[in-house]
Amino acid sequence: MPDTLRPNSLDAFWMPFTPNRAFKADPRMVVRAEGVHYYTSDGRAILDATSGLWCCAAGHGRKRIVEAIQRAAAELDYATTFNLGHPSAFEFANRLGEITPDGIDRIFFTNSGSESADTALKIALAYHRARGKPGKYRLIGRERGYHGTNFGGISVGGIVRNRMTYGPMVAGVDHLPHTLDIARNAFSRGEPEHGGAEFADALERIVALHDASTIAAVIVEPVAGSTGVIVPPKGYLKRLRELCTRHDILLIFDEVITGFGRLGAPFAAQYFDVTPDLITMAKAITNAAVPMGAVACSREIYDTILANADTPIELFHGYTTSGHPLACAAGLAALDTYRDEKLFERAAELAPYWEDAIHALRDAPHVIDIRNLGLIGGIELEPRPGAATQRALEAFRKCFDAGVLVRVTGDIIAFSPPLIVEKAQIDRIVETVRAALRQIA
Repeated sequence: MPDTLRPNSLDAFWMPFTPNRAFKADPRMVVRAEGVHYYTSDGRAILDATSGLWCCAAGHGRKRIVEAIQRAAAELDYATTFNLGHPSAFEFANRLGEITPDGIDRIFFTNSGSESADTALKIALAYHRARGKPGKYRLIGRERGYHGTNFGGISVGGIVRNRMTYGPMVAGVDHLPHTLDIARNAFSRGEPEHGGAEFADALERIVALHDASTIAAVIVEPVAGSTGVIVPPKGYLKRLRELCTRHDILLIFDEVITGFGRLGAPFAAQYFDVTPDLITMAKAITNAAVPMGAVACSREIYDTILANADTPIELFHGYTTSGHPLACAAGLAALDTYRDEKLFERAAELAPYWEDAIHALRDAPHVIDIRNLGLIGGIELEPRPGAATQRALEAFRKCFDAGVLVRVTGDIIAFSPPLIVEKAQIDRIVETVRAALRQIA
């Protein structure tokens, strides 16, 4: 612990998604970051196998991004985008539109993935109302889905612990089944073979129950991350797109973790060759140097809402810091970095090596499944009887103490290394996890 922090000085910060009492009794701190490493106060390097939290795709401390933020802070520290503009917001929106799927290039800026999810849901509802179909109000999420922590996001989300404390959710929500099928698809390399059309066709049952005339949108993560890396079976997303088109339902891809090269393409939509109607993004949009999110929507949605508004303001929605100058500067510099260093292409080239490396852990103790796609990986551990999540948490601590940062969700160890990771560093991640699993009961 840094000398400036006394044990009781940890109490004021209520940490998110953290066992606060356990952490503050035995804290693990980092004080600096550079490249693919964090550093502790005593100078130990910690190899970051999680890109911070799925977000530092280009690694840490990138000089180009840092200097862009510094210049922006000195020139224009803040400007509202309510009835006013500043050039970098428009430039950044145009640049984002160049890498999103064709026609999905109208950009609404937010400050996080949670805000992006709620924004996309509201845009979907506003679109149907603008086209004279206000009865299309139902929102369809997916079991084990994660769409942030605002009320819209947890309502369409399907992670029980994120929902159960907070009372009634947003009304008119239903859920597709999740697509994890360990019995048929354990240890799949990339997209699993079984269940694609079957899991997508569950939407037909929901349509039969509620009628398509009441359903506004379906929102899914192309690859589910926070629930423990669930890769869609082959054909699943294409079938879901077909059904949404057939029933006049908008399809929203939550790409907060898959956007900006994680699968070797700008977005998962391009990787899977499936074009949704809206895409949410955040995290790597600025390489996480400044908080930011965005929603990209189709021109059809944008034009319909603007053309049918009955007030000068077409969409009553926004945030004080939508399109913040510092965030736009960071985002533009991040896009330049991804482009000039060909990081999306690099991720695609590294993906086969990553796949082989992570699947080499198949024979490690306690492992019951391994899942991967692009530079994403998940290792599912057999839960300890009567102590769910504890085995993975112990693995997390042992890996950190050995100099590697992994992420734990339930009894799953999740990985999302920076796109600049080297093969030797991938080997170290895998061997550190193997050693940790051998040490725990």
